[in-house]
Amino acid sequence: MTAAPAPATAPATARVVAPVADPATDRAHIARLYREHLSSGRSVLGTVLGGMLETASDGPWVFTEDGRRYLDFGGYGVFILGHRHPHVTAAVHRQVDTHPLAGRVFLEPVAALAAQALAARTPAGLDRVHFVNSGAEATEAGLKLARAHGHTALVSTTDGYHGKTLGALTATANPKYQEPFQPLLPDSTAVPYGDTAALAATLADLGRRACVIVEPVQGEGGVRIPPPGYLAEVSRLCRTYGAFLIVDEIQTGLGRLGSWWGMDAEGAEPAQPDVLLVGKGLSGGVVPVAAMVATAAAYGPFSRDPYLHTSTFGASPIACAAALAAVEALDREDVVPRAKALGERLLVGVRAACAPYTGGLVQEVRGRGLLIGLEFTEEQAVGELILELVGRGVLVNHSLNATRVLRLTPPAIVGEEEVRLFFGALTEALRIVAKHVG
Repeated sequence: MTAAPAPATAPATARVVAPVADPATDRAHIARLYREHLSSGRSVLGTVLGGMLETASDGPWVFTEDGRRYLDFGGYGVFILGHRHPHVTAAVHRQVDTHPLAGRVFLEPVAALAAQALAARTPAGLDRVHFVNSGAEATEAGLKLARAHGHTALVSTTDGYHGKTLGALTATANPKYQEPFQPLLPDSTAVPYGDTAALAATLADLGRRACVIVEPVQGEGGVRIPPPGYLAEVSRLCRTYGAFLIVDEIQTGLGRLGSWWGMDAEGAEPAQPDVLLVGKGLSGGVVPVAAMVATAAAYGPFSRDPYLHTSTFGASPIACAAALAAVEALDREDVVPRAKALGERLLVGVRAACAPYTGGLVQEVRGRGLLIGLEFTEEQAVGELILELVGRGVLVNHSLNATRVLRLTPPAIVGEEEVRLFFGALTEALRIVAKHVG
């Protein structure tokens, strides 16, 4: 970089200063900081993906430091409203300008209003809200609430994902993540997902000691869709044996599956959980927030003693402002039916793009709403396809508990331009990967 010339009128003693590169947008500098202070593995992964730095976002787009834009069909399910939704960002700005964090001495109105708005949209009976900062914290709160009622035997499902804090990790039945941290919570069992006979046998043995946690669709498990009526039967079995039921909708709720909740797909006989876990989209894509929502009977211990389970930043005004605005935006802008229609269109198009490779490179395409999984016969294909899509301006995710599944979780706000871009990128990326891997 050359120094800028001195102004013609500058005195002879004037010092000429060369422009200095912004360290926040210097790729090598940021990669080094990752290695030294954050994660060497994450630094390597970022370098493999091209070393780009994401520095801005808007709607369905993420922008890198060099001004390039990428269509965000990933985001791990957070951005159902896209990035920086104007209603959510405006609410957060107002809260920052007035009262972002509470002193916890007086009652705080934004948390109450956000709880009311969320409870108005949850299934019947689930109207006690406990705000936390992340999905894993919501899981922890649910597990602790179950224990407060004496349900100390945890039953989860194979390939389920509920977070990586210690209690949540016990429910995330993946040895890869569990083994370095053993022993986890005692008295835990994992049954095959979708297998109600196996669950019935387990509950017959555990009785009312059991706490069952299950997802309507397994997201990190590779977009695994259970048989029709599965959740309703899980709910019936829990009632029969006196077990406590937690339905984890952290990824599937708030429109992601084309309905407000994954449980809605059960139709006339919905599940009746004691606890519903909410997260990701509740943030509006702006401020991290999640919630454990419970029935009045289940929530009793936490309701009677507000200090039994607490968090310094849980239910902060700034987070609850985002949650309230996110629920309002989902409702006012008909995001849920839009997600359903867009999801149906994308699923048809993805299956068409994959059709030439089905039975070879591609094993199966499955999805519901805006949660779509492409399962490949080789794990290598997922990594190759992610790289090819990044090179064509599209961001997607892999599945943590299913390494052969590439996962799509696009926003509900994408338009015709974005849909065409995605299909074009996917078609060409599949063609290239098929040559390398097929």
